Amino acid sequence: MCGWSAVEYAVTKNANVVGLLLTGADCDNLGRGGSRKAKAIEMRERNCALVVVGNEILSGKVQDSNAFFAAREFRKMGVALSRIATIPDDLAIIAEEVSYCSRHFDFVITSGGVGPTHDDMTMEGVAMAFKRRLVMHPKLEGLIREHFKERSLESGLKMAEVPEGAVLNDGGDIRFPTVQIENVYVLPGIPQLFEAKLLALKSRFATDPYFMRAIYTSTGEGNIAEHLNDCVRNFPELMLGSYPRIGDPEYRVKLTLESKNPEYLERAFRHLMGLLPSEVVVKTE
Repeated sequence: MCGWSAVEYAVTKNANVVGLLLTGADCDNLGRGGSRKAKAIEMRERNCALVVVGNEILSGKVQDSNAFFAAREFRKMGVALSRIATIPDDLAIIAEEVSYCSRHFDFVITSGGVGPTHDDMTMEGVAMAFKRRLVMHPKLEGLIREHFKERSLESGLKMAEVPEGAVLNDGGDIRFPTVQIENVYVLPGIPQLFEAKLLALKSRFATDPYFMRAIYTSTGEGNIAEHLNDCVRNFPELMLGSYPRIGDPEYRVKLTLESKNPEYLERAFRHLMGLLPSEVVVKTE
């Protein structure tokens, strides 16, 4: 472990890698009396977007839980969920949103709109986004025929149609695989199915993890804002969150400090703890 007395912080974002250039003394791997050297720490960065499709979400008929689940799981994977879009069952809007997200993020997850009914338009919208035609996938067709037998087979076969060139990924505990076209993964909207399929894809998405520390205070944000501003000025790559709590007798504000570099995080944590009056700190994690 190095005790950094001075830090030169450089960030590069080539090939989705963030590099931290830390310069300090008394580092174990240099030895006493060793020369001052720069230690480069490279961390892989990935971001993604979630496109939630469904009039039922926008009209309040159904409460979406997939966005919360995805945000929590992607954080565990070290992936930054940078955009969540909730859009209606409209082909043009689906195509436009998927096309935008595919161009601007490392990968995209869609939720909903993949069933056998008239308002299930996601697969066709994704095909439009990539200017591909819908084709019957033989493996999916076989699974659909086996599943539906003779009941509602015609409508069921709609779920075997995929954008031309799509590939299938293992669905984990779910029998039906997940359709992928380019960097877009098409998932069902039913929470139990969405969650199982997302977890089955986990190994594809996981990258260097985030590390987090938390500070709970007994005072309001207004009394500590200057200290938070000081911290982010000195640690510009720190993800610092401030979350007020109303009516909790234990604390009034929870502060979270996050970074992919644990050493940088600890330095920022110690810096902020040094700024906050000791009497307002309830506990730390």
